[in-house]
Amino acid sequence: MNVIRTVVMSKNVLQEVIRDRILYIIGFYAIILAIASRIIPKFASVATDKIFLDFGLATMNVLGLIVVIFIGTELVNKEIEKRTILVLIAKPISRSEFIASKYLGLSAVSFILITTMTIIYVGLLQIGQASYQFSSIFLAALFIFFQLCLMAAVAITLGVFTSSLIATSLTFAVYLMGNITQDIVALGKLSHNPGIERITQILYLLLPDLSRLDLKNDAVYGLQALPDPITLITNAGYGLLYSFMLLAIAILIFLRREF
Repeated sequence: MNVIRTVVMSKNVLQEVIRDRILYIIGFYAIILAIASRIIPKFASVATDKIFLDFGLATMNVLGLIVVIFIGTELVNKEIEKRTILVLIAKPISRSEFIASKYLGLSAVSFILITTMTIIYVGLLQIGQASYQFSSIFLAALFIFFQLCLMAAVAITLGVFTSSLIATSLTFAVYLMGNITQDIVALGKLSHNPGIERITQILYLLLPDLSRLDLKNDAVYGLQALPDPITLITNAGYGLLYSFMLLAIAILIFLRREF
């Protein structure tokens, strides 16, 4: 795999997404937070800072997820439908470089989104003189980025062998189930049925454990609630490793596709 060529192609993906005006969602995020900063104090007499902290991080996550899923599931299919894939693979570009560039470009979009939204978020916290820990907010935003990178890998992998609509639905399903994988295992144990327990264990192994990349609730309560550094590094490594495994699967499937 040619690294320089992959980086150049990923830059093209980033520019393409920006031309699609996806980054307008940043302005939408700023408007939502500005409105929330005015409305929340009127409906909550206590703990307004914590409510706003939670709302800001949750909205950041949801908007980033929507962008990643809808863009990620179309990145490959759009090239196939427009038949531009024939031109691309006819050039000295390997199919692995093609998939890797799509992933890196989408990850770059996620990084820009999360970074800009975090700046807006912290800025409004400062303006509202809210009580918060910057380090905990930074870590929560960083792990939202890791989670979006993992979901980008899921979206691209599913988009390689299914239609955009099916891939979008499946990716949302993976996200929802990925947030409750530990609960699924617990329910399996409560059933006291060996068959059900085995199924829940398999689901736990196959689905990403997204709760390991979710620090939103921890960030609301400051640094004291955050996991220790070893756990943070382990969870981040888990997300990156899972993403690389999915990309490897996507590349293997894409290598077998005929156009």
